[in-house]
Formats: sequence, C-alpha cells, structure tokens
Amino acid sequence: MATNKELLAKGVKYLFGALPLMFLGPSVFYNALMNKQNNWHYLVLVIGCAICITSVFLAFKGLKTMTDALFNDTK
Repeated sequence: MATNKELLAKGVKYLFGALPLMFLGPSVFYNALMNKQNNWHYLVLVIGCAICITSVFLAFKGLKTMTDALFNDTK
C-alpha cells in the first residue's frame, strides 16, 4: 500500500491554511460581540463567521485529501 506523496502534501497544506484561521475566526467573532455599540458590529460579526466556516471547510478538505492519499482512493 503506497502513499501518494503529492496528494498527502496537498492535504497538509490545507490543514496548515486552516490553522491560523482557527485562531483568527473566534478572535474576530469575540471582538464583534464585545463592540456592539460600534456601527460596524454586524459586518465584523459576518466576517468572523465566514472565517470560522472557512476554517472548518479547509480542515475537513485537508483531512479528506490526506485520507485519500493514504488509502489510495482515486477518483
């Protein structure tokens, strides 16, 4: 059972892309909730939610790509 190293590297890149977003998203979300008196509150809240959703998407895509590389799931 050989591992597809290019596909595995691509999955690791997705996970490394998701890692900073996992910290940035909740920070932006918290900032939006603490500054409710500001006019930009809703915009910052939407941006924080989008960053969190992108982080989860990239993490799942990275894990799926890595499992495809490890178990030779060709499509």
